[in-house]
Amino acid sequence: MSKRTFPEGFLWGGATAANQVEGGWKEGGKGISVSDCARSHLDVDVTDYHAQNKVTSEDIEKALATDDEVYYPKRHGSDFYHHYKEDIKMFAEMGFKVYRLSIAWSRIFPNADDPEPNEEGLQFYDNVFDECLKYGIEPLVTMSHYEPPINLVLKYNGWYSRKTVDLFVRFVETICTRYKDKVKYWLTFNEVDSIIRHPYTTGGLIEDRFPGKNFEEVIFQSMHHQFVASALATKICHEIIPGSKVGCMLTKLTYYPYTCKPEDVLTMQQSMRSTYCYSDTQVFGEYPAYLLARFRNKGIHIVKETGDDEIMKAYPVDFVSFSYYHSSCVAADTTNLEQAAGNTITAVKNPYVPSSDWGWQIDPIGLRISMVDLYDRYRKPLFIVENGLGAKDVVKEDGTIDDQYRIDYLKAHMKAMLDAIEYDGVECMGYTSWGCIDLVSESTKQMSKRYGYIYVDCDDYGNGTYKRIPKKSFYWYKDVIATNGASLFDDEESGN
Repeated sequence: MSKRTFPEGFLWGGATAANQVEGGWKEGGKGISVSDCARSHLDVDVTDYHAQNKVTSEDIEKALATDDEVYYPKRHGSDFYHHYKEDIKMFAEMGFKVYRLSIAWSRIFPNADDPEPNEEGLQFYDNVFDECLKYGIEPLVTMSHYEPPINLVLKYNGWYSRKTVDLFVRFVETICTRYKDKVKYWLTFNEVDSIIRHPYTTGGLIEDRFPGKNFEEVIFQSMHHQFVASALATKICHEIIPGSKVGCMLTKLTYYPYTCKPEDVLTMQQSMRSTYCYSDTQVFGEYPAYLLARFRNKGIHIVKETGDDEIMKAYPVDFVSFSYYHSSCVAADTTNLEQAAGNTITAVKNPYVPSSDWGWQIDPIGLRISMVDLYDRYRKPLFIVENGLGAKDVVKEDGTIDDQYRIDYLKAHMKAMLDAIEYDGVECMGYTSWGCIDLVSESTKQMSKRYGYIYVDCDDYGNGTYKRIPKKSFYWYKDVIATNGASLFDDEESGN
């Protein structure tokens, strides 16, 4: 019996974000972004994500007053800005069919409201896309990935201002027009739901700038503006680039009830809805009834302009992309229950699954469950655009990196992905593992939390040569792509 493989044309690749990998934060006419002002708390518990993501106006003032790149590591990233040719060549050596990356808004419009786009920034992405296409790699481009220009925060209060919709539309028109012959796959907002958990990086929102206001209402008002902007971006992309595909992007937080007590099951259901409400809105083009009920019950009032509902309804997304790293447990009463860290969350620890170096619980079956849930819910193609293991890699004396633990993690998740496709009938366009080259982690702002197939010689303080070194996983993934997944089953017989 022949080995199992993925569908023909399956898009294998990797993913990064400009704010975590590019560097060159003041080069090429680039403006300062919110991520350039995101401080790394090197001296505190990096699992305390809520503390890390709480940003004040004073924090921004301090960031703007310094050119420091130690405590602001996203300013140097992995220096993709100067290494992109080398990096993309290595992606091509692995056999990438697709490379997910983002366009830094502040590299195109340094202040968001500039009268004209920055030509040097536009040319940089021309060069990057040309390099990808030279090797037959399709770019998958995120329009907004935690990179609003800081001027949007200071002048407009981020996405709370309706003016930001207009500025974003102009940005989208600019990049779609410029790259219409080079990019056909697009995502609007990265982890659009994340504005609830870190409103600063996603929405440019700082709570102390809204005195006397219900900050939860501020967040949902900003979210409404992003929903309208996403619909308009989809419209623009379809009109300028015939045949293009535009997706939403969701943080797939998968929750299990800690016990079978009805109270725990209800808590799980409510927790899942708190994630799905965002993709529900982008896929179906309208707010789900349960989210409207939440607004009513909490006294949250969303201001809409005439035509907003019609715009959202007319231009839903073409596919659903998502990140998946782990699953979590929830309980109605968490007293005396051990907590575990996750992708910008903390939740009840599941005693049945192992954890990573950073406490994220490793659950490949959860990926299959997630895919089935999403496909049953939306009946639209899925695209796994983030999945991976953050770990502490060690360069051995002979210069090699043996990251078998990463191979084990990815192999198990890829098999679960194929199970969902083959046995559950899920339509999946492709898979881009997160941080295909080491970058600054979003959750901890560390370089030492490494995800890549390619090691970057840079530590948490920015020290190093930035030399690129293939890890053991580099050659393993190359074989997976070359065999369209068949090599995942080298050590076992095929079959259900």
